[in-house]
Formats: sequence, structure tokens, C-alpha cells
Amino acid sequence: MFKKVLIANRGEIALRILRACRELGIKTVAVHSDVDARALHVRFADEAICIGPAAPAKSYLNIPAIISAAEITAADAIHPGYGFLSENAEFARICHKCGISFIGPTPEAMRAWGDKVSARANGRKFGFPLLGGSLVLESAEHASREAARVGYPVILKASGGGGGRGMRIVRDDQEMPNAFSSARREAEMGFKNPDVYCEKYLERPRHIEFQVLADQHGGVWTLGERECSLQRRHQKLVEEAPSPAMTPELRQEFGDMIRKAVLETGYTTLGTMEFLMDERGQLYFLEMNTRVQVEHPVTEMVTGLDLVCLQIRAAAGEKLALADTRPWSFRGHAIECRVNAEDPKSFAPWPGLITEWNAPGGAGVRVDSGVYGGWRVPADYDSLLAKLIVHGATRAEALARARRALDEFIVAGIRTNIELHKALLSDPEVVAGTMSTRTVERVTAKGHG
Repeated sequence: MFKKVLIANRGEIALRILRACRELGIKTVAVHSDVDARALHVRFADEAICIGPAAPAKSYLNIPAIISAAEITAADAIHPGYGFLSENAEFARICHKCGISFIGPTPEAMRAWGDKVSARANGRKFGFPLLGGSLVLESAEHASREAARVGYPVILKASGGGGGRGMRIVRDDQEMPNAFSSARREAEMGFKNPDVYCEKYLERPRHIEFQVLADQHGGVWTLGERECSLQRRHQKLVEEAPSPAMTPELRQEFGDMIRKAVLETGYTTLGTMEFLMDERGQLYFLEMNTRVQVEHPVTEMVTGLDLVCLQIRAAAGEKLALADTRPWSFRGHAIECRVNAEDPKSFAPWPGLITEWNAPGGAGVRVDSGVYGGWRVPADYDSLLAKLIVHGATRAEALARARRALDEFIVAGIRTNIELHKALLSDPEVVAGTMSTRTVERVTAKGHG
């Protein structure tokens, strides 16, 4: 097992990793920008090093500074969390070259699955259903030709990353030039990779993802699926497990398919296979996220597993002793709400001083957060403040518990999207479990939030 892990991230995920390390008896090193000097992960870590100013490029994306911090503190492993450098295969390669373990898949596996175009090729190889799409697009004219072949509407996507960056919906040739140039520009800014490709756009799909875990000894486990359809501009807001749209037969079919793909490509630690489901219930492979997901807690709540601890143990070379259950049997239902610091009407980020903070509690309630009363939310990073996760014996119980917990959540001094979550979890479509990726758009159009 590792003796000391450097956490190359911030906020709630840094604190989540720190807690897992503590329970495994591992010392921790927190790196931070100057504006994060009083952050909780910095205060709770065994050691802390400032790696630069607030701008991510000069701190949390600064590979030389992070490697230097690991070497100075004699950390034998780095956990990248999610975002920032978590899916950067070059960073993983540099870690290995410097004799530092990277808590994630190998650089080769990251390249094979992390690049979206390469992941589509892998999906085709292993028999995953795919939406029509293209390879990397060389120009707006090339994009128009490919879109005509696939059939409008299409969506342009960044090949080197996700999270909604570099995505543009295009409905005809006239929209393509501007969409192509802006998608490439955003992809370059977000991922240092301007490559984009196109894919057939579904108007009202569901977004469903499967959690996978693998060790270095041939053990592969598919841990069921999560429903992630409640999203705004491709940014997820609410996730749940299991998906109300999934059948046991479909879960087993795709679980077996994913297990085979992961095993044969030598992928290890945590990963998430993402799919869209059309109105007929057909799943289409989108991409793989080669890291821990923001929404991993809902899977933890319904499986009873600590995914971050298992990720660290797998990266350390341990042989994991989990039951080989295919498909995984769930324990009840879990829902996660992402509480963001943003204006509830315009959705603009809302940094500032948190003057009052009360996180909800009670049976079946968990809050993952890196903030506290008196903390000033910086303007330089993602607006995520906390993740409210609830568990219930049934989906109806989980929904009721989430609504109750949201009523108890008090955040003063800044604006948040808590009221939007209340509106979403009371919406008839959501209560019935028939939501799509357009549901949030419909609810916000009514003036909720």
C-alpha cells in the first residue's frame, strides 16, 4: 500500500480522497493555489504545499509544480480526482517516468479510452451500439459534409475532453461554420486539444452511465448504472442509481459487454461507460470517463462499496476480493443533487463569502463538500459547493428524503441552485421517472429555480 498520496485537486473531491486515505492509513499531501490556502482539504491534510496563483493553468494544471511537490514531500502516489489533470495521459506518463504511481488507469489505457474518437472505435470493436458519427473534423467544410452524411441535427464534441466543453448542436449547414470554430476554440482552451468530431444528435434522450472497477489481476466488476438525464447544457445536476429506465436484462447485457471490453483492453481502477438511451429504450455508447466520477456516491450508497478506497487499493496492486455478481444487486435507491454557487435565474457563477452554512442531516443523508461558513468561494474554479446524497429503500422514499434535506440546506451570503433542485424533484416527469436531457430546460423555462 502507498505510504503517502499527493492529492492533485481541490474542493469536495480532494476532501473525499483525503478521507479514504486516512481510513487506509495513508499520509496525505494537499496542493493548493494561493486562494485555497484556508480550504478544508488543506487544513485536514498531513502536509500542504502552495503550487501557484489562482489561475488553474498556474496551479492545479501546472504539471511541473505538482510533480515537484510530490518529490519534495516524498509522496509515492498522486490521486488526480476528477477534472483538471485526471484524464491527462501525458500527466500519468510523467508520473510513472518520475517513479510516482498514478492512481488511475495506465497512460495507454487512458489514451485508448479517454480520447472520444478512439473510444468510439473501441466501442465499435466490442459491439456497443453507436450513433452515426465522424472521425476528427479538419475544417468547417469537412464538418458539413460529415453532418450531411450522418443527418442533421448533429452535435459537435471535443475529442479530448467532456463536461459540456466544446459541444455545439448544429441543425443545418448555415450554423456549421460558427459552431465549428467556437467548438474548436473552446476545446483548445479547456483541454489543450482543438480536435472535434460530430455525432448524430438525439432530441430527447436519457443519459445513462455504467460504473466499472478493475484490479491488476484480471478482476473486473460492473457495478450497475446511474441515471444522469437531469442536466443543463450538458452539465449534470441530479444523478440517481439505479436508473428507473433500466431493466435487469438490459443491465446484464451491457454489464457483460462492458466487462469484456475492460478486461481485454487491460483497463484498471475506476471508469465509467456513458450511453444515451433513445425513446425506444435503445442504448448507444458515447464515451468512457477514465477517472472517478462526481456522481460516484450514488453507486456507493446502493452497493455498500467505498469506490475511492477500492480505486486506491487497485492502483496499489492489491487483488480485490469482491463478489462476482452480474448484474450487481442494488440496496434501495440513491439520489445526488449538485449544489452550485450560481444565480438561480441566469445560472451565472456567484462567488463570494458564505456567511451562513447549514448542511442537512438525518437518516440516509450524506453531504460531500469542501466549504464552510466563513469560506470565500473563489471565482476561478467550478461553481460546485456540495453534493447532497440521499438513500432510501425505494425511489419514492429517496425523492421524499431529498426534498426534505433540500429544505434544511441553508447557504447565506451567496446565491445557489437549491430552489431549482426543489422544483426538479417535485416535477411530475421526474417523480414518474420519465425524464430526459431536456427536462431541466422545460422546468427552468417555467421560471423555477
